[in-house]
Amino acid sequence: MSIRPVKQLLKSKPTLEGAGVHLRRAFGFGNTKEFDPFLLLDDFRNDVPEDYLAGFPWHPHRGIETITYVLAGTVDHADSMGNQGAITAGDVQWMTAGSGIIHQEMPKGDKAGRMHGFQLWANLPSALKMTAPRYQEVKAVEIPEITDDDGTHVRVVCGTFWGKTGPVEGIAAEPIYLDVSVSPGRKKTLPVETTRHAFAYVFAGSGKFCNASGPLAVPTEPVKWLDTAPPVEADNRSLIVFDRGDEVTVQAGGEGIRFLLVSGKPLAEPVAWYGPIVMNTQEQLRQAFTELQEGTFLKGKGRG
Repeated sequence: MSIRPVKQLLKSKPTLEGAGVHLRRAFGFGNTKEFDPFLLLDDFRNDVPEDYLAGFPWHPHRGIETITYVLAGTVDHADSMGNQGAITAGDVQWMTAGSGIIHQEMPKGDKAGRMHGFQLWANLPSALKMTAPRYQEVKAVEIPEITDDDGTHVRVVCGTFWGKTGPVEGIAAEPIYLDVSVSPGRKKTLPVETTRHAFAYVFAGSGKFCNASGPLAVPTEPVKWLDTAPPVEADNRSLIVFDRGDEVTVQAGGEGIRFLLVSGKPLAEPVAWYGPIVMNTQEQLRQAFTELQEGTFLKGKGRG
């Protein structure tokens, strides 16, 4: 068994999206090759209603899947095909945009004004870019939960882990999407197939990934002699990008740690990307925007 080394430890960055929603972007746009098949991860946890209530009014998607995981509050959604509903605390919505959909997502806080959740974008392979749109809406009670002997707790949103299979199915990249909690001071090793790209995103507590007692790597940049503290732990809003291996090791800090652990099989296809539309060529991208202008973007009835 080989532990995946940490390739990068980054902090998510504040950004504005939609009609002025304040969120933090862990990764997205630019070169996302090392995250393939994933394109973007937004952390939209916010406790100030005026910073999120403007929401994400009507906008198009084509060629991708959007995965919305809500921890607190509610996201009301509606689309051009007449689908509508609400995602509440613990729920997941997996939307396959496929050939095209126009929808809106409007967040509402809970009684304390909290709106907490994440949105992940997964790319579709070229063969499925123009597939019929569909939703998989999963309520919190449908998501399998596992508690290991040492108290490690895992919610399996998608994929198979520790003998449990998440309710989201039929996804081309066969992603595994986990919500993992490790108890204070515990060291835990979690399997991740070698062929997958994998990342973790910490959203509570802190900890050290990789072998916490291993030697420090030689710095790739000069280090001033005063700056000799070892790398800090991965804490809230930290993104950990893993190199190759078949397992991930985390040493939880004094308050424990909770993080998303996501992995998927790379598509290794060209990406032509502008805003909410992701295709394989510039010609396909231009065609999508031409269709938006001409009113021919929507191709057929999706499946709810």
